[in-house]
Amino acid sequence: MKKEAVKKYKAFAGIDLPDRSWPAKSITKAPSWCSVDLRDGNQALVQPMNLEQKLDLFQLLTDVGFKDIEIGFPSAAEVEYEFCRTLIEKNLIPDDVSIQVLTPARENLIQKTFEAVKGAKNVVMHLYNSTSTLQRRAVFKMSREEITALGVKGAAVIRDEAAKQPETNFRFEYSPESFTGTELDFALNICEAVMDVWQPTAENPVIINLPATVEMATPNVYADQIEWFCKNMKDRDLAIISLHAHNDRGCAVAATELALMAGGERVEGTLFGNGERTGNVDVVTLALNMFTQGVDPELDLHDITRLIKVSEQVTDIPIHVRHPYAGELVYTAFSGTHQDAIHKGMEMYQQNTDGGWEVPYLPIDPTDVGRSYESIIRINSQSGKGGVAYIMDREFGLKMPKAMHPEFGKIVQVLTDKAGRELQRTEIWEAFENAYLRKTNPYGLATFNVVKRHFEKDEKGSTAEVEVVVKTNGKKKTITGNGNGPLDAFCAALKRDVTGDFTLTSYHEHSLSESSSSKAVAYIQIEMNDGTVGWGVGIDTDIIIASIKAVLSALNRVV
Repeated sequence: MKKEAVKKYKAFAGIDLPDRSWPAKSITKAPSWCSVDLRDGNQALVQPMNLEQKLDLFQLLTDVGFKDIEIGFPSAAEVEYEFCRTLIEKNLIPDDVSIQVLTPARENLIQKTFEAVKGAKNVVMHLYNSTSTLQRRAVFKMSREEITALGVKGAAVIRDEAAKQPETNFRFEYSPESFTGTELDFALNICEAVMDVWQPTAENPVIINLPATVEMATPNVYADQIEWFCKNMKDRDLAIISLHAHNDRGCAVAATELALMAGGERVEGTLFGNGERTGNVDVVTLALNMFTQGVDPELDLHDITRLIKVSEQVTDIPIHVRHPYAGELVYTAFSGTHQDAIHKGMEMYQQNTDGGWEVPYLPIDPTDVGRSYESIIRINSQSGKGGVAYIMDREFGLKMPKAMHPEFGKIVQVLTDKAGRELQRTEIWEAFENAYLRKTNPYGLATFNVVKRHFEKDEKGSTAEVEVVVKTNGKKKTITGNGNGPLDAFCAALKRDVTGDFTLTSYHEHSLSESSSSKAVAYIQIEMNDGTVGWGVGIDTDIIIASIKAVLSALNRVV
């Protein structure tokens, strides 16, 4: 951009609030939620939703747990009107859910809106008119008094029309549209004037919705505006302060969080932030942010995959791979250092007795939102030994000794560098098999028998004699040996008759499942006289045979 272009803009004026208290507060309970996916979300689409898509989305929103759902603008278009009637006439609205309908402060449109909701059990009638300084000057060319008169007249029409439908439980909501661009004293005055018409009570409070229709400043300014409003309004206990933030500056979630600390009690937003321009506040992100702080968001987000599927189907907008909590890659680490930390953190978590979630780089347990651990660590050229070890453990049950991680990590690194892409789990397993399980040259096992075992009661311990047929470069050779156990006896025979001297420097074993018939895996590291070291792996239903295979596997890697 041209440097001189910045001169067209000026900073948003701060709020004079020296006694602000919100910075010392925190969110300790969920707000009441209102989904506006079917209104703000729908009107922002290139191709608005059809009736079937709207019904699918409405069902999802009720399943998630929204009690207020803004279904549209019934007076604006026939398709909106018909959707409202379909919900009512087909009895698709749960008894504990209120449909919310939007109307401007125009008498004929208000009356049309009341026609649309006739017969509904619970309705939030949402009145709005624009109050911002800029729109009064540039769009409406009206004074404060004229704008206030519009709002008051609309409120009176709503009051009178609601009285004609006593079978419906009406709640009233008022929005000074573009609140953040409105002088605070004027926003307060017009809201109080509307409240005077509606005469709310503690049992039936009015909803005062204070929207950041356009995000104009940093999140702390929105919080200051909300706190100023709450501190200065009369009859504060007769109003529910609702927040409706847009995302023009990319800060809608932060602005809403701070505004909740400042006195907000209700949030209007969309599931993944779909809305006009850069969107509305993202309710899924906002709710799961609370969840990570130990606050129950009171929305059921356990199956985030379903939310994504329905949202993408009705909006034709894909969820970005880096979208908080929902993106395909947000629980995935490619970096070696991250993978190692996650691997260790997961091991620690599995040993915790209090169940508290503390895993580096993962602010939330993926399983809490219906994701598996499968994609936490994925392997490419940026990955490290810890990530590879995690995959082998999580996917294949192989808990490789820590000292073995560098060796197999290097094997996988060669493959990723060559492939130039992410490796699939099957490719990693194939690399493991090729390196440790399939090599039979120069040494292989034909038969193995324990000829004799003897258990001494004194300090000499037990002894064993074995007879083994090994393959050396494809030729069979029978060897025998004695030792303090079958493995020691086998190694003694190998050293004497086949390989020459070597040292078994490390030994680990475990079963591959908890079943009594499960296979066992043995990991053995050997060191040759020239200092060469290498790991071998053996898998068998018999742990002794698994150990024998592991020795031969290691030898095949170092000779």
